[in-house]
Amino acid sequence: MVQDFQRIQRLPPYVFEQVNKLKYQARSDGADIIDFGMGNPDLPTPKHIVDKLVETVNNPKTHRYSASKGIPGLRQSQARYYERRFGVKLNPDTEIIATLGSKEGFANMAQAMVNPGDVILVPNPTYPIHAFGFIISGATIQHLPILPDTMSTPDGFFEVLDQNVRNSVPLPKALVLNFPGNPTAEVVDLDFYKEVVSYCKKNDILILSDLAYAEIYYHSDNPPPSILQVDGAKDIAVEFTSLSKTYSMPGWRMGFAVGNERLIGALTRIKSYLDYGAFTPIQVAASAALDSPDSVIQEIRDVYKHRRDVLIDAFDRVGWHVPAPEATMFAWAPIPEPLKKLGSLEFSKLLLQEADIAVSPGIGFGEYGDTHVRIALVENEQRIRQAARNLKKFLDKHQISAA
Repeated sequence: MVQDFQRIQRLPPYVFEQVNKLKYQARSDGADIIDFGMGNPDLPTPKHIVDKLVETVNNPKTHRYSASKGIPGLRQSQARYYERRFGVKLNPDTEIIATLGSKEGFANMAQAMVNPGDVILVPNPTYPIHAFGFIISGATIQHLPILPDTMSTPDGFFEVLDQNVRNSVPLPKALVLNFPGNPTAEVVDLDFYKEVVSYCKKNDILILSDLAYAEIYYHSDNPPPSILQVDGAKDIAVEFTSLSKTYSMPGWRMGFAVGNERLIGALTRIKSYLDYGAFTPIQVAASAALDSPDSVIQEIRDVYKHRRDVLIDAFDRVGWHVPAPEATMFAWAPIPEPLKKLGSLEFSKLLLQEADIAVSPGIGFGEYGDTHVRIALVENEQRIRQAARNLKKFLDKHQISAA
């Protein structure tokens, strides 16, 4: 007897897997693939964080089940971080929960808050879990096109938002935000968040803000803000953060949801049925990370800034103009005009096959991303320059030259 799994059927084929299969096959055939595809930090976790893990793991008491919502010391460290960085005070007991990375936090928040048929407003393009976490939970997704034109004018985003809200039946339950954006690297200021909070309060819409790239920014006088800096934002908003990029800890799977007490309570209850939290030594080491001096983050930020500058300059010299991102560890690159008709998936395949360069096709982040590819800054300077040499041959072959 064959049974249907309806939730699985709602999920489309995973676009990135097609490129990954070609990448793995090319490597098995001996190709030297320069991999800008997955946003998987290559920098080592800072030594003092690793040392704290080793120290803690040597205590057998830490090998037992941990706390699903995060050990008290970890939640207190996150509260200190928010107050130090954003000037936002959080109650560690009621307004903070540790998650197994922000991706798990988003998915389980969807389970906690969504009823079948609820409408969720999600940017497009965006990180896939922002949409698919809610799709899996039975929600209806309404896409907000995040195009260069959308964000280039002060009112562009809000015109798109208001149009979608007015045309939604039923009215939207929640709005997902992601700034600095993955994959687009778009950034916003505190005035933007003030307007969003005001609008959503008037329309009874909850806000879920993904702030995973808060610390990867390139203008020291303009760090990305938190939506919780807005007066009254905690009435309707929850924010997700992650240690993956900030402290180069992707495999440690440590993140947080903070903000609205009711939503944090709902997520806490869901997670209490699903997991016992991260391994305690990881939580202790994560606490040490959050209490680190700012210089630790700055060192990681400086590496990404240097790579960004090298890549933008080297690619531009050979004929591919990529806008310099103001934040994140990604560049959102328009497909060269003569090859744009291929679409992002076929362009990514061609770039892999002919130039040994792997990127992420923009369509994997939503249909409005199909004119771009995402380039992750996860290769060192020498590899970036090699990619530029490969790219020059590729562009010459397709008669695309530097202007």
